[in-house]
Amino acid sequence: MSLLKKLAGETAIYGLSSIIGRVLNLLLVPLYTRVFPESEYGIVAELYAVVGFLMVLFIYRMDTAFFRFGTDKESREKVFSNSIWSVAGTSLLFSLLIFVFSNEIAAWFSFSAGQVVYVKIFGLILGLDTLSEIPLAKLRLENRAKRFAVIRLAGIALNIGFNLFFLLLCPWLLRQGIAAGFVQKVYDPSYGILYIFVSNLIASASVLLLLLPDLLHVKWEFDTRLWKTMFLYAAPLVLASLAGIVNEMLDRVLLVSQLPYDIETNRGQVGVYSACYKLAMLMSLFTQAFRYAAEPFFFANAKNKDAKILYADVTKYFTIVGALGFLAITFYLDFLKYFIDEDYWEGLVVVPILLMANLFLGLYYNVSIWYKLTDRTMIGGLIALGGAAITIVLNILWIPRFGYLGSAWATLICYVSMTLASWWWGRKYYSVKYDLKRIIFYVSLSLLLFCLSDMFQNMPNVNQQIIYVVNTVFIFLFIFITWRLEKDNLTLLA
Repeated sequence: MSLLKKLAGETAIYGLSSIIGRVLNLLLVPLYTRVFPESEYGIVAELYAVVGFLMVLFIYRMDTAFFRFGTDKESREKVFSNSIWSVAGTSLLFSLLIFVFSNEIAAWFSFSAGQVVYVKIFGLILGLDTLSEIPLAKLRLENRAKRFAVIRLAGIALNIGFNLFFLLLCPWLLRQGIAAGFVQKVYDPSYGILYIFVSNLIASASVLLLLLPDLLHVKWEFDTRLWKTMFLYAAPLVLASLAGIVNEMLDRVLLVSQLPYDIETNRGQVGVYSACYKLAMLMSLFTQAFRYAAEPFFFANAKNKDAKILYADVTKYFTIVGALGFLAITFYLDFLKYFIDEDYWEGLVVVPILLMANLFLGLYYNVSIWYKLTDRTMIGGLIALGGAAITIVLNILWIPRFGYLGSAWATLICYVSMTLASWWWGRKYYSVKYDLKRIIFYVSLSLLLFCLSDMFQNMPNVNQQIIYVVNTVFIFLFIFITWRLEKDNLTLLA
C-alpha cells in the first residue's frame, strides 16, 4: 500500500501540472475559435497532428529505453549520456531536413508560399522539444516530480503568455494607439496563426534552457554497444508509437482528404472536431499524469516479489478514477461547452465517445507494461500496428458517410481492441491476475449512469437545473458504490 500511495502522490503532482497546463491551454481554444475562422484553426489542428507523428521519429522511444536501462543508479549516467548524444545528433539531422525540404512539405499541405514559414518553425520546435525529452525522463526516473512539474508549467505559461500578447494585447494596443511604435516592430496583423507557432517556439526554447543544469552533467562519451542494445529495444516501440499517433491524430488528417466537400469546408470540419476533441482531452489529463508517474514506477518495481499484485491493483484503481472522470465531464458538458465558441457546438456529440476511448487508452497503458518488462517490444509494436490498421480502415470507410462522428467511433474501437489484445497476449509472457470483474463492473456502471442521464435529459419539460441535480446524484451514487466495494483497501491508502 505504501507503494500505491507513492504512485498516487506522484500522479497527483504530475496531474496537477498537467491539469493546470491543459486547463490553461484549453482557455486558448475560445481565443483561437473567436479570433480565427474554422479553416485557419483547421490548419493549426492539421499541423499539430503531423507534429505528433514526427515527434515519434525524432525521439524514437529513447526515453523508454532510458527507463529500461537506466533504472540501476550505477549505470544511469552512462545511459543518460548515450541517450542525449543519440537524440541530439538525429534531431539536428531531422530538423535540417525539414528546413531543406520546407517548400516541398508546404506544397504537400497545399500551403501558399507565404505559409512555408510554418513548416520551418515546426522544424525548430521539434528539435528543441526532442532535446528536452531525455532530461525530463531523467527527472521522472529519479522521482523529481516537483521539478518536472515546475519546468513543464513554466513552458506552458510562456506559451500562453505570448499567445495572449500577440493575439489580444498587441491588437488592442494598436486599436487604442498605445505604444504603437513598439507594437508595430513586434506585431503584424497579417501574420495571423503564425503567432501561435512563434509562441510555441519561444516556450520550447525556454524549457530547454531551464533543463541546462541537468544537461551539463552529460559525459563526453558514447558507448556504441550500449546504444545498439538500447536501439534494438526501442525500435519496435517506434512502430508502436507511430501506430499510437495514427490512432490519435490521423483522423484529423484524413478528415481533410476524405470529407466530400471543398478543402475550406473540410478544414472547417476539422476545426470543429478538434475544438470538441479538446474537451474530450480532459480525460487524458489524468491518463497522461498517470503515465508520467507509472512508467518509471513499473520499471523500478519490476523485481518486487509482489509486483504483479501491485500492477493489478493499480489497473483497478485507474479504472475507478477514469470512470468517475468520464461521468464528471459528460454530466457537466453543457457547462464545459462554453470553453469553445457556439459555432463549434455541433461537434459535441463526439465528446462522450472520445472520453471512453481515452479511458481505454489508459487501460492499455496499464495492461501493456508486460512487453516492456520482458523485452518483447516487437509484440507491442504488432499490437499497435493492428490498432493503427483498424483506425485507418474505419476512418476511410466511415468519414465519407458519418464525418467526424465516424472518426470518434473508430478511435474508441481501436483502443478497446488494443487493450483486449494486449491483455490476452500478456497472459502468456507475464500473467497478471487483474480484477476483471470489478474493472468491467466500474466501466459498465459509468456507461449505465451515462445512458440514464441521457434518457432523463430527453424527457419533456426537464430544465437544466434539474438535470444537474440528477447528474450530481448519479456521481455520488457511483462514489458510494465504489466505496462500499473498495472501502477496506481505500482506507489503507488514505
